[in-house]
Amino acid sequence: MEHGASDLRSLHAWLRSDAVVRRSATLELQDASLQPGQMGSALEVIKLVTENGWSAASFVMAVVAWKRTQPQNPHITISRDDTSVSLTNCSDEEVERVIRMLSERQDGEEQGE
Repeated sequence: MEHGASDLRSLHAWLRSDAVVRRSATLELQDASLQPGQMGSALEVIKLVTENGWSAASFVMAVVAWKRTQPQNPHITISRDDTSVSLTNCSDEEVERVIRMLSERQDGEEQGE
C-alpha cells in the first residue's frame, strides 16, 4: 500500500486495532523500494504478512472503514506480487475487485499453484 506517511501511520494504527486483522496478519511500516534517482518519503509502505485464518474480505473492509473516517479522501493502492488495485471511492465494484484479487491469489497458494 502506498500513500503519505501520516496517512500510513493512521492506517497502520487502525489495522493494528482491528482484532480480526491483528489475529491473522503481521503489519509493519517500511520504506518503499526506490529506483536510483527517485525521491520519496521515508515511510511509504505497510507490509502485511498473512497467517492461517487470513480473510481478504475482513482486511479490505477494515481499510474501507478507515478510509471513510478520513477528512480527505486518501488514495490507497493494495499490491501483491505484480498486481495492484486502487481504492479511490470504495465503490462496491472496487471493493469486490480487491477482495477477488487477494482471494484468488490466496486460493492459488493454498492449492500449491
